[in-house]
Amino acid sequence: AMVSVKRERSIELDDEDEVPAKTSRGEDTEDRRSRHCPYLDTINRSVLDFDFEKLCSVSLSHINVYACLICGKYFQGRGLKSHAYTHSVQFAHHVFLNLHTLKFYCLPDNYEIIDSSLEDITYVLKPTFTTQHIASLDKQGKLYRAYDGTTYLPGIVGLNNIKANDYANVVLQALSNVPPLRNYFLQEDNYKDIRRPPGDIMFLLVQRFGELMRKLWNPRNFKAHVSPHEMLQAVVLCSKKKFQITKQGDAVDFLSWFLNALHGALGGTRKKSSCITKVFQGSMRIFSKKLPHPDLPAEEKEALLQKEEYQEKMDESPFLYLTLDLPTAPLYKDEKEQLIIPQVPLFNILGKFNGSTEKEYKTYKENFLKRFQLTKLPPYLIFCIKRFTKNNFFVEKNPTIVNFPITNVDLREYLTEEAQATVKKTTYDLVANVVHDGKPSEGSYRIHVLHHGTGKWYELQDLQVTDILPQMITLSEAYIQIWKRREADDDTNNHTGA
Repeated sequence: AMVSVKRERSIELDDEDEVPAKTSRGEDTEDRRSRHCPYLDTINRSVLDFDFEKLCSVSLSHINVYACLICGKYFQGRGLKSHAYTHSVQFAHHVFLNLHTLKFYCLPDNYEIIDSSLEDITYVLKPTFTTQHIASLDKQGKLYRAYDGTTYLPGIVGLNNIKANDYANVVLQALSNVPPLRNYFLQEDNYKDIRRPPGDIMFLLVQRFGELMRKLWNPRNFKAHVSPHEMLQAVVLCSKKKFQITKQGDAVDFLSWFLNALHGALGGTRKKSSCITKVFQGSMRIFSKKLPHPDLPAEEKEALLQKEEYQEKMDESPFLYLTLDLPTAPLYKDEKEQLIIPQVPLFNILGKFNGSTEKEYKTYKENFLKRFQLTKLPPYLIFCIKRFTKNNFFVEKNPTIVNFPITNVDLREYLTEEAQATVKKTTYDLVANVVHDGKPSEGSYRIHVLHHGTGKWYELQDLQVTDILPQMITLSEAYIQIWKRREADDDTNNHTGA
């Protein structure tokens, strides 16, 4: 029993405890070895992958994890008999990186390696962005070459589909394409001092999302794609398994949960704003009136309509996205027996927010008539197009195509008169378009994003990245869209070729 206790102790020792105390005589040799490690040319950068959970491949512990830079595996500890030590002796792999402290060590000799040629490895593990670098991200379209030889545009980077997580990937890609949100998360200083109550796991989402943004925009990557593994593990944990990696989810449900969870984790409340609400939150007026039960006799209905509770009420309500309803799709066939998929202009479905269109809402017990009008437009406006309806037995999908211009959508007419008088900027350009293909319960997701630096559009589907003509974007079954408000100094002919 003594031996196992001692062994555990050696594995869990901190770095400081593990480094043998230097004697005054040994200092030079220690230093010389540190700067002239003979094993640096055994490092294999093509096997290094820091996108996965930082845990030891033997003990599955998160404590003191080292990456072997020769085979890419993770091991715990570096003291005598630790997993990393054993691995170094067994396989003659000598160079290790502490994934937490970012220090390099030579094992089994156990000295720290100091060499500037290793900086590219620490940068891939933990990319950092200066304010100047962030300011230039959307001003240039320079291609970068990854270590594996592929060229890529930072930000336009594929995400692994581990099993069935493309519904989350497209939302993460879309959000990474919203500059103020991206810029906030690229610099950890913006949120590292936010105080959370003890035991609050939700802040993990903030940290992981920041790490993912930095990987997606890293100009010095080893490969031109990223695995969202750690981000998604945080999602599974923080959503109490509502969202899974192994089971297809709904992108709108995920978007709604994720934005609200980030807002709360950043210390936001109903009253207190966060970077999420500053970017996406608008507000609207909701006018609703209760309807008498349709089966009641006419005179009873008349009497009820006079009552206080049946009069129209108005509420002011914030929103992070607007749900646009599609007209029921009449699927008819043409003379060649081909199914004709109906189309609807975007402005028709935006009519829901013109203040006069009434829509009936049924709850379990009561019916309401509601109409909506916008009072405040956010810098970035999210539309969710309601394609799915659940009835008792199954989910149905509406395949209606929405025709929309890619630039220059003016939303002024959906604002209240007071807002119209004061708001100057009401024109929006599309920056991200999430598409759902296939059957409701299975199906797959892809996304179109505008690269701000080049003005070109790209389609991303898991690891595939291809360029796409803007006019092709409107032919797909759009499900989520993010629109950017045009600021006064924006280029009016926004170079999107549309």
